[in-house]
Amino acid sequence: MEKTISQKIQLGLFVVIGLILFILTIYFIGDKQKMFGKTNHLTAIFNNVNGLQLGNNVRYSGINVGTVRNIEMINDTVIKVDMIIDESIFPHIKRNAVATISSDGLVGNMIINIIPGNSNASSVEPGDAIQSLNRVRTDDILNTLNVTNKNAALLTSDLLEITKKIKQGKGTFGLLLNDTIMSDDLKHTLNNLKVTTQGTSKTVDNLNLIINSLNKKENVIGVLNDSAVANKIKDIIVNLHKTSAGIDKVVSNLNETILNAKDGKGAINYLSNNPNLVKKIDTTITNINEASKLLNQDLEALKHNFLFRGYFKKQEKEKAKK
Repeated sequence: MEKTISQKIQLGLFVVIGLILFILTIYFIGDKQKMFGKTNHLTAIFNNVNGLQLGNNVRYSGINVGTVRNIEMINDTVIKVDMIIDESIFPHIKRNAVATISSDGLVGNMIINIIPGNSNASSVEPGDAIQSLNRVRTDDILNTLNVTNKNAALLTSDLLEITKKIKQGKGTFGLLLNDTIMSDDLKHTLNNLKVTTQGTSKTVDNLNLIINSLNKKENVIGVLNDSAVANKIKDIIVNLHKTSAGIDKVVSNLNETILNAKDGKGAINYLSNNPNLVKKIDTTITNINEASKLLNQDLEALKHNFLFRGYFKKQEKEKAKK
């Protein structure tokens, strides 16, 4: 059965529309994968890609700038990820930028986020490798949470035990909470401590006043700070030192004299050890005193003698003139 013209037209329209849709699909996919624009390669090293796949988006500051082109496992801890990045973005990506792997939403695909670096750094060049920050794995998070939960359970158990003991009045806190007498004593102690603290504060203020007044000339330390007074005191100390040296010599001589007396040397020892000589000296001094008295009596008698009376009156007049 031959096809009619309308059927041929319909077939042609269907083929054309299909081709157009195919071309549009290829274009959108290629545009998304940066296949038609000017792009360059950029790499990053990870130890775990966390399910990253070829064709996943690469974002810079939240903007889609490329896709993942290749994932190559170098060894058991090093995975190299090759990215296709729009050429116009390269001047904005600095060498200290950091690549991280994260999910696009809670349940979305894995993507690479490039965190901008310091603006003072130089820009990357095509083919460069940037720093990476490995994402914490879910298993590690779960293990950490598991350990945290166990520690929290132990801590809760300990807190319950402590609370129970406190309620029973055990321990210091238990006594404070349940013993009113001890609580009152503690309150009085705190009040006394407060009063003591206030007194200490006043004492410190008084000490500050005393210290501030030390530089004034009205007190001893202020006078000592005067250079003239300080020099006078220095001279006095020097003189005292010299006097002390003289006293030391006198004491030394006196000690030597005493030692000589003890050793039987010198006049003092002779006098102290010869009582007859002492008696004779005593008798001699007594006789001298008596002779002196008699001499005074004779002189007094001469004053009244008519032969010498004129002489003594003349002596008295000369003394009066002087």
